[in-house]
Amino acid sequence: MTQSLTNTSRGFTLVELLVVMGIVSTLVAIALPRYAQYRSHAYDTQAEMDVRSVAMAEEAYFLVHDAYLPCADNNCTNLPGIQRLSTDVTLAVTTSDTGFIVTGSHSKGSGRTYTWDSDKGGL
Repeated sequence: MTQSLTNTSRGFTLVELLVVMGIVSTLVAIALPRYAQYRSHAYDTQAEMDVRSVAMAEEAYFLVHDAYLPCADNNCTNLPGIQRLSTDVTLAVTTSDTGFIVTGSHSKGSGRTYTWDSDKGGL
């Protein structure tokens, strides 16, 4: 009763593992900057949408009260239809007798500031 031992191993060689790790790290190096750019753009879009929502709410407020309501950040929830604003979005509304200006930006965005000027027709 002799057992024959065969030296066949099952698994990956070191070279195969290194090649796969090289491919994966190259893909990560390409994808990571694009992901950061997508996130920054998404934060900017949040700020833009908040500016648009507050501008529409200012127009609704004007229809009822015949005046615009100046506000900043969470004080803008006093406008009709504004339940809450996005986190980390900074908003400011300045008013005059004939119109208003809404400015907003996101702290995690690209640094872009969105401005809605009612006298000039919008965003």
